[in-house]
Amino acid sequence: MASIEVPPDWENLTFSAMAGVILVIGAPDTGKTTFARYLYKRLMEHHQRVGFLDGDMGQTTLGPPTTMTLALAGAPEESWPPCGPRFRTFVGSVSPRGHMLATVVGAHRLVQRATENGATAIVYDTTGLVAAEQGGGALKLALVDLLEPGVVIGLQRGTELEHLLVPLRCSGRTRAVDRSVTLAVQRRDVATRRAYRAEQFRRAFEGSGRMEVDWSGRAVVPGPSFARHRLVALEDAQGFVLGLGIVTGRDSHRQAVELYTPVPSLDGVDTLHLGDVTLDPETFCDQPL
Repeated sequence: MASIEVPPDWENLTFSAMAGVILVIGAPDTGKTTFARYLYKRLMEHHQRVGFLDGDMGQTTLGPPTTMTLALAGAPEESWPPCGPRFRTFVGSVSPRGHMLATVVGAHRLVQRATENGATAIVYDTTGLVAAEQGGGALKLALVDLLEPGVVIGLQRGTELEHLLVPLRCSGRTRAVDRSVTLAVQRRDVATRRAYRAEQFRRAFEGSGRMEVDWSGRAVVPGPSFARHRLVALEDAQGFVLGLGIVTGRDSHRQAVELYTPVPSLDGVDTLHLGDVTLDPETFCDQPL
C-alpha cells in the first residue's frame, strides 16, 4: 500500500472502533477499491479475521466479471489479494441494473458466510451505481437495511452522494461518513473498462477445456435456454460458484450442452445458472444477451 497516496482524512478514521460490515460507496472513478483495500489493511491491525467483499461485478478485483467474491484473511496477513478461503456468487451481468435482487441476495449470503467463518470485520467494496434516477440510491439503501452495516463510508467529489448520506446521517440504523477522493484516481472510459473486463475473464478461463453436460435432471436457472456463447455459472448445492462456462454447443434432443470451462468435472455441480451476457471464447469480450 506504500504507493497509494493516502489523503489525511483517510487516516483520521477510528479504525479500532470499526466492526461488522463496512459499506464503501462512491460513483465510478472515485477510488472506492483503493480506499477499500486501505481500509482492509488497517482493519487487519484490529481483527483476527477480516473479510473483503468484492461487490463490483463490472470491474472486479478478486474474480471474474458478473460475480461477487468474498476473500477471507487472518491476521497478521499482509499480502494482497488475501490468500484465505474464497466464496463467490453469480449476478449474471456486469451491472446491477436489472439484477438488483441478485446483487442484494448475493451480498447477504457472502456476508453471512464471512461471519460463519469468523470474520469480525467485512469491507464491502460496492458498485459505482449511485445515481438515484438509475436506482443506485434504492440499491444502496436496501443493502443498508439488509446487511446492517456499522458504518457507511462515501467517497464523493462534490454532493453526488448526499441523497444517500443525508438520510443515513439522520438515522440511527448506521453511521455515515464521507471522505475525499485521492488525487491519484484516474478516470477510465468505456473502452478501458471493457478491456479490463476482457482481461479478467481471460484469467478466469485459463486452462479451460470442453465439457459436455447432460442437463436432464439437473437444476437449470432460469431455464435451459443455451444460446451460443451465453455465460453460465456452475454452482454447488449452496449456490456458490465453482466456475464459469461458455456455451459452445447444444443438442436439445439429447438434452446436452457443451461448455468451455475451467471446471475439471461435474463433481459437486448442482446447478447451471445462466447469465444475461454472452462471452466470446477467443476475445473474451462480453455483450448483453
